[in-house]
Amino acid sequence: MEKSLWVLLEGEWRDIKPFVTSSLETGVDALWIDEEENIEKTRELARGVKIASKSGKADMRIVEVNNEEDIKKLQKEDCALITIDSKEKENLAERAGKICRNLLIFGEDWTIIPLENLIAALQKEKVKLLAGVKSADEIRTALETLEVGVSGVILKPENLSDIKKAREILEKADAGKIEIKKAKVIKIEPLGMGDRVCVDTTSIMEVGEGMLIGSQAKGLFLIHSESVENPYVATRPFRVNAGAVHAYVKAPKNKTKYLSELKSGDEILIVDSQGNTRTANVGRVKIEKRPLILIEADCGGQVIKTIVQNAETIRFVNSDKKPVSVAKLKTGDEILVSMSKEARHFGMGIEESIIER
Repeated sequence: MEKSLWVLLEGEWRDIKPFVTSSLETGVDALWIDEEENIEKTRELARGVKIASKSGKADMRIVEVNNEEDIKKLQKEDCALITIDSKEKENLAERAGKICRNLLIFGEDWTIIPLENLIAALQKEKVKLLAGVKSADEIRTALETLEVGVSGVILKPENLSDIKKAREILEKADAGKIEIKKAKVIKIEPLGMGDRVCVDTTSIMEVGEGMLIGSQAKGLFLIHSESVENPYVATRPFRVNAGAVHAYVKAPKNKTKYLSELKSGDEILIVDSQGNTRTANVGRVKIEKRPLILIEADCGGQVIKTIVQNAETIRFVNSDKKPVSVAKLKTGDEILVSMSKEARHFGMGIEESIIER
């Protein structure tokens, strides 16, 4: 589940305007602004951002809950706001979470917020549980509680950098981590001409980053981005020369897509040699006829394959976590891969026996 970032802004417009601008540039999911004149001024700056408020002019109405009477007034579309300072308030929060779409919880002291109880009690409900936080450490705690964590956080930033830092933490939490293994190259075979795909993203990739791609869902190769300096062509750090049109590429939420079906705007997963991941968007896909080469590798007795363009600028990642050109790759070399026991049905993992050769 993608984690939401709300930003709570209080004060006069001249004080909060820089924070509004930074929030819009960072791509927050919602702004909490109670002053009605500030709501209108925020809408003038950008379209599309959701505004939550106790005011009736907002997209999402925040209703403060302090007692049983407040619970009775709640509606499904409301955002129930509860400051938890007692067991009674925790019980109110649990009841509100079974009524409302969003449950906003705060505590005077972070350590007394009974997150574990609420996460456990509401995990089967459709409510989004958002916790008020003041720092990056509090965000991590909220996200890691009971491994499942909250649906998102409400940040009251002290400075502009807090917003960007919060977004980075949430993006890493969304993407997660993938287990990376070593595989030994057992076959390298030049093929004829075929259609290969270059995936240009809207993000800059660093040395060490690329995408997971392969001919079989059970085993994907870490194909390096074109972020490495070389004497032949200029670097294209936004690009991965991914391989033949038939291949799978790893996408967020443990899904895969065919390279041939990628299009502008699609989400793709960027992965590094440690298995750290982040999400990027496809900016452009280029399909062109090029000479191809087959690479087979053995990982723990399983043979996996991929087909890439036969060119010096296409690189795998070796066991030393360094990019190695397909032109210099040899049988016996170890390269990095990701393995899975799941079969694939329309890109989603399923428990089914499928043989892919």
